[in-house]
Order: sequence, then structure tokens, then C-alpha cells
Amino acid sequence: MELDARKEKILKAIIQTYLETGEPVGSRTISKYSDLKLSSATIRNEMSDLEEMGYIIQPHTSAGRIPSDKGYRFYVDQIIREKENQVNEMQEIMIQRVDRVELLLKHMAQLLATNTNYATMISGPTSNLTKLKFIQLSKVEEKKLLIVVVVEGNIIRNSFVNLEEDVTHEDVLNLNILLNNSLNGLTIQEINLGMISKLKEQAGIHKQVIELVLNEVSEAIQAQDADLQIYTSGATNIFKYPELSDTQKASQLLNTLEHKELLKGLFDDKQLPAVSDPQIQVYIGDETPIQSMKDCSVVTANYVLGDGLRGTIGIIGPKRMDYEKVVSTLRTLVSQLNDTFNQ
Repeated sequence: MELDARKEKILKAIIQTYLETGEPVGSRTISKYSDLKLSSATIRNEMSDLEEMGYIIQPHTSAGRIPSDKGYRFYVDQIIREKENQVNEMQEIMIQRVDRVELLLKHMAQLLATNTNYATMISGPTSNLTKLKFIQLSKVEEKKLLIVVVVEGNIIRNSFVNLEEDVTHEDVLNLNILLNNSLNGLTIQEINLGMISKLKEQAGIHKQVIELVLNEVSEAIQAQDADLQIYTSGATNIFKYPELSDTQKASQLLNTLEHKELLKGLFDDKQLPAVSDPQIQVYIGDETPIQSMKDCSVVTANYVLGDGLRGTIGIIGPKRMDYEKVVSTLRTLVSQLNDTFNQ
């Protein structure tokens, strides 16, 4: 007799229930599993087969069943395979180096929610100290320039600007050399008044171009930080925990996860509590800067991608969450992300 898919589900349900309660498990208890949708009579027949196959035993007459050593072995081996598959899937997604980082982060949020049974969120990469990588000026017509600004993360801003006086193609070439030699690799904070005055002096009659370019550099960096993307998954997992499934609490929490702008308080460095481990942040109850999460615990960790871009991964669950598992999972994930994008 083979252990088919239905028997596997019933065996898994028996073992999980017994692990939680420590009491022999009957067919009526198993029939309440929503994903099985089987009658008690069908389950009793399947349990008889599982007992005959040696996966479960009946400790007392007319009592429920408990797992045998063979049943535990099957359960542990299956868990190991599932976790290995999840890790491999996650690694494959990262190794692919997808062109769109957001696709990677969405997949990661989904896998993390499945693995932890909590709600998850991941912010897209930004940088408060984004560096300028490249400036390109091009003359498109008389008294009109195209300014292309590239900052870390290959964030590109294109804009057309009107000049008070015309520039020659040779002027544009010289301005490109001046700007890139002076500004490449600097953050907006490092471009001080003294440097700006020197650039304007060197630009001569074309100092207006310097002002326009610096405006575009500032806009490119500010636009990147303002457009913070947050990807969430596993919101319905909160209904698995009675203390969070109250209608009003659950509604507020779901609303927060749905409206991403409400989550930004968790990604503000000024909000972070002082802890011994700078990579992992743990908010418990009132420590959480978001009102709708006062009955939750939130664990976050920062990740770093290439070019110094950083973001935050967060896990939201009840105060009785499995902190050891959550912290371990986040550390592993952050390490894999950092290694993959910094190779």
C-alpha cells in the first residue's frame, strides 16, 4: 500500500495536531482541517490504513491515534525537503539577477510569508547618501539643453532646460568634462558652496548651466527617496492568531498593510530603537511607531545591494512570535542578498 497525497495530508495533520496538544488525535478533529474537506468516515478509513502501514498507533482502545517513530521520520524528512526547496527557490531567484529588482523583492516577500506564517514587508532600495555617477549635457536646439543625470542604482533623470544664452557644441563638451571631473562620486551633501562657486567661476558666462545641473542632481536624488516602494505579503496570516483576529484590530492592520504609505514609519532610521545588534531591529507592542501595530511585534533587518543601496525587510506577527526563527531567517536572507549583489 502506497502513501498517496490524501494519506500524506492526513498523517501530517495528525502529527501537527499531536505536537500542539500532546493528546491522541481522532477523526473528528482532523475533519475540521479546512484544506482536507473530508468526512469523519473517510478519515477513519484512511487512519486505519495509516495504522496498518505503521505510521500511527492507537495507544488505547477507542482512543485517537498518535504518530509512530516511522510517522515522525516521514514528517521530519518531508519538512527538510520542503525547507530545502524553499531555500533553493529563493537562491535561484537571487542568482538570476533579474533586471527589475522589484520582481525579486515581491518573490522574496511571498516566500518569507510562507516560511514564517507571518505578514511580511520589504522596502525597495534607496540611499540617503546616494552618489552621483554621471552627467551628460547635449545640445538639442538653440538655447536648449538635454541634461541626463545618473545616480547610484542607475536611477536616471532626463530633463530639457532653456538657457538665457546659446552654447556651442564645444562649450557643451567642456562643461561635460568640468562637471564630471568635479562632481562624479559625490553625494549632494558633499557639494558645498565653495565647490559651487568654483564651478561657476570655471564655467564663466555659462554659470547658469551649473545651477541648472545642480538642480537636476538634487531632484534626481530626492525623487528616488520620495518614491519608496514597499512590497507586502501574507497579510491574511494574522487571522491565524486569535489575539490579532479581532475584527477591529485585524481591519486596522490589513488597512495599514494595504496602504503602503502608512508603513514608512518603520523605514525611518530616526525611529529605530537602540539595540546591541545594528542589523536586526525588534519592536514589541508600544515600541512600534505605527499605531495599528501596537498589539504586534515587528522584526526588521537592513539589506545592502550593489552601489550602496539599502532597504529593509520586516516581519509582523503576534507578540508571541517565534523570535529565534524570525531573527535567524532574516539574518540568513540578508546575508544571501548582500553576498549576491556585492559579488
